[in-house]
Amino acid sequence: MNAPALMPARGLPPSSAWLSATLAATLWVLLPACGDSTSINDARALATGTEVTIEGSVTVPPGAFQSAMGDEGFALQDSSGGVYVKMTEKQSFGLGAKVRVTGTLDEQNKLRILKAEPTGVEVLGGTKQASVKVVRTGAVNESVEGQLIQVSGVLTKTFQDDSPYGYKLYIDDGSGEIQIFVHASAGFNKATLQEMTAGLHLIVVGLAAQYETTYEVAPRLPSDLSAHSH
Repeated sequence: MNAPALMPARGLPPSSAWLSATLAATLWVLLPACGDSTSINDARALATGTEVTIEGSVTVPPGAFQSAMGDEGFALQDSSGGVYVKMTEKQSFGLGAKVRVTGTLDEQNKLRILKAEPTGVEVLGGTKQASVKVVRTGAVNESVEGQLIQVSGVLTKTFQDDSPYGYKLYIDDGSGEIQIFVHASAGFNKATLQEMTAGLHLIVVGLAAQYETTYEVAPRLPSDLSAHSH
């Protein structure tokens, strides 16, 4: 892009005009455009406390994970990765909304998060549903944390009540057991989960997350979890 034509700044003597134009043109080249964003994967690797701007599609609707996360946040994903955005005020957009967020990198129980305020959130035009990555149950780890994934396998450990935060199920496709964490605030029927018996085959779409040393998959709404008998 060519530097814009520059007029001498008001009040500068003619002898300073060339220097002013030269400096401005140099800065035009060296400085990034206002509002430039960082890929989510690159942002996740930056130091805790770093302020960063990201853009992506909403993969977890605002407030769905309130019961365990203790906030009204949501998750964003771009082509490089995903991250949970922690917010105290619930936003009005839904799944697929394209959003730009400026916030501060942090961790909550070893889950990488981006803490943001409403002033740091900008809704962009249009919607785009993020792609769902199919992952083996034994491969849910840091490499996919924050992303929307699908796992499937046999129900190995039935319903465990972790109220008021949520409920736990465990499945295994033969590659290793993974915890399915169902947030109490995600709209699931508790009785339906309690009725699931060992040996059922579950297909689960959700956010690849982490609580302390345990990786888990957190479905966002009831249609994210389906059970089938063999």
